Amino acid sequence: MNLEIKNVSKVYPNGVKALKNVTLTIPNGMYGLLGPNGAGKSTLMRILATLQEPDEGSIRLGPLSDSGQAIDVLNQKDKLRETLGYLPQEFGVYPKARAEELLDYFAILKGFSERKSRREAVEALLRQTNLWEVRRQKIGGFSGGMKQRLGVAIALLGNPKLLIVDEPTAGLDPAERVRFLNLLSELGENSVVILSTHIVEDVSELCTNMAIINRGEILLEAQPLLAVAELKGRIWRKLIGKNTLPALEQEQQVISTKLLSGRTMVHIYSPEPPGNDFELVEPDLEDVYFSTMAGFYGNGRQKEVAP
Repeated sequence: MNLEIKNVSKVYPNGVKALKNVTLTIPNGMYGLLGPNGAGKSTLMRILATLQEPDEGSIRLGPLSDSGQAIDVLNQKDKLRETLGYLPQEFGVYPKARAEELLDYFAILKGFSERKSRREAVEALLRQTNLWEVRRQKIGGFSGGMKQRLGVAIALLGNPKLLIVDEPTAGLDPAERVRFLNLLSELGENSVVILSTHIVEDVSELCTNMAIINRGEILLEAQPLLAVAELKGRIWRKLIGKNTLPALEQEQQVISTKLLSGRTMVHIYSPEPPGNDFELVEPDLEDVYFSTMAGFYGNGRQKEVAP
């Protein structure tokens, strides 16, 4: 099963071109949509979740069964919603409600009319998201990570075939982030799971396929491990004084800088040894991201995605 997005564009009334001819093929499993704030990620997620209309383009999910039938996302919204799970960037909760009560309420809305099956589904999801022990606590006392896990529990009602998670780890402490990512990693076996984020590590740790988006355009579609491998021998680093950075930017293709003990660690992209005491380093997905954003890598070409 694939999610096929073809030539999707969106322009807001104020003239902002949020999406420009976006085309992606997203297979089963965890798929990372990586880009800075304002890149168009949330607009695309809302369109996929049937909350916004694109100006043009088509989106199909399927086939969902052996019949070969696929869902036309833009013209069969009700049918898509039957198999959709969505955790938006800002997940609003009812602070005085208890986790078990709220999940039960959403289960009713999802169509779990039979009490016994609904109770079993609610219990299974609370246990899966590690919230069973706090099921009777008021949500207002939950940590950020606990609220996010409750949001995933709600999104998973009905065993969706398309799960959309928008900026899920923003604001989480390190321990909660690890727990949340471990939960997400379990969900992609039988569904298309889209992780929209500006945090490179989330994609690096979870996703077998990814795309980088900026200013509404897809800059790169790739498998993270292969994208990193293609940079081997092209990323160099050097510790410099901050005041020498402007001159270096005129001489080399600087992709990232990081302050380190009062000096600046600079990474550059260069197919050939740059000299001047630069040290060759093993690339990582952060180097792929910054090289792509700087225009030194990818150049908009579409890569094969893992089946």
